[in-house]
Formats: sequence, structure tokens, C-alpha cells
Amino acid sequence: MTQTDKMIARTEGAVGHMIFNNPERHNAVSLEMWQACARIMKEFGDNPAIRVVVISGAGEKAFVSGADISKFAEERASKDGTERYNAAVEAGYAAVYDCPKPTIAMIRGYCVGGGMGLASCCDIRICTPESRFAVPAAKLSVGYGHPGVKRLMDIVGPSFTKEIFYTARLFDAEEARTMGFANRVVPADQLEAYVRDYAATISGNAPLTVDSIKFIVGELLKDESARDLAACDERAAACFTSKDYEEGRKAFMEKRKPVFTGK
Repeated sequence: MTQTDKMIARTEGAVGHMIFNNPERHNAVSLEMWQACARIMKEFGDNPAIRVVVISGAGEKAFVSGADISKFAEERASKDGTERYNAAVEAGYAAVYDCPKPTIAMIRGYCVGGGMGLASCCDIRICTPESRFAVPAAKLSVGYGHPGVKRLMDIVGPSFTKEIFYTARLFDAEEARTMGFANRVVPADQLEAYVRDYAATISGNAPLTVDSIKFIVGELLKDESARDLAACDERAAACFTSKDYEEGRKAFMEKRKPVFTGK
């Protein structure tokens, strides 16, 4: 599995874990980390044994806190360097957002700037009461590209998106939950177990159904003219002709847990 000093990829059964490993800088992300993110997510997406991906940050203080400013002099000192960095960031985001497997952001501490951008690419966000969220772009006169704005707006809606950007302030976990950004707020000492159980629940369900829902929701979030509804119908129909559909029916009648194979 792909690894760098600042990125960790590991597997636990059907669950892939990608960890941003820069805790001394609150898991700020460098160019090479974004590049590794894209590689790791592709490997997880291409691996049929992986059914769920959990994304987290090392340590107790942060999920991801945005760009690693200490690297700006070497990575973003020129126009070409900045464009290369921005392209790597968007490629990393896209690799998470477009991953065919369900993704869970396990959030401790600060989820700021690029951290919110990354979490917005995940399907589910689970945090602790101590988690804090912000997009401080307006405090730095930083422009924010429309793909990232849309991903956030698809989750929290236009009004909360404007509030997050206009104020550039820190929002607490309950505010994030109220906005719809945080799916669940879990005590810090229970977070890992809760996410492990959630991932196990998802990975134990029928992959064809889960994957079809991810695909269909993704299509419905597109502009109406860009949606491939025929492909949505095909994926839904495929569930009913699968061996897993037969297994699900048999398991229900026999009052046992089904064993799905994704076929």
C-alpha cells in the first residue's frame, strides 16, 4: 500500500484507512501529501476487497488544518508552483469525492480550510464535541474555487455556505451538526469504536446496493443536463438480478445474517 512519511494507508478487513500524518503542524498538508492522497484513494477504489474508506488525521488536535504554510516558499513561490499545488489539491479532493466506495471522515479537533474541503468530499462526517470547523479564506483574502464551494453547498445549503465564508469564524461541533455538516457528534473516547462499528455496518451490507446509491446520489447532485439517469437505472436494476439479492432473501427467511459478495 502507498505510504509516505506524512501519509499512512492501512487496511483492516474490508475497511481502508488513510491518515494525514503531520500532527506537529495540525496535519497541515503539503504538495507531496496531496499527491499521495490521490494515489492512496485510487488504490482503495481499485481494490475489490475494500468496501469502506475512513479518512482521519494523526494525533488528538486536528483532522486536517489546511495547507502547510512552512512549505510555501518551495511549493508556491511562483505562479507555476502555485498552479501545480492547486492542481494537486483538487486532484486529491476529486480522488476522495469520486471514490466509488463509501467514505467516512473521522474528525478530531480542528477541521479548518482544506480540512473542511477534504471532509466535504466524504460521504459521512463523524466528529467529537471538541471539534472545530472553519474556512478562514476571508481573513487571508484567499480565493476559493467553485468546485469546493459547490461541494460544501451541496451539504449545508447556500445560506450556511455564505455564513461560513462571510464570517470565517470557528464553528463548534453542535453548529456543524445543526448545519448538516456533521452527521454525528460522538464523545472523544468513543469516536474510534463508533466509526469502526459504522464502517463494519456499511461493509456488511450489500455492496451493489451501497455502491449504486453512491453513484445515484452523485448523479443527482449534477446539473440536470449532465445526469446519466439511464446508468442510475441500470445500477438499481442490477441489484435485483444479482446473487446477493438471492442471498439477502434467503438470509431474511432463514433469520440469519446475509453474506454478500458484491456479485
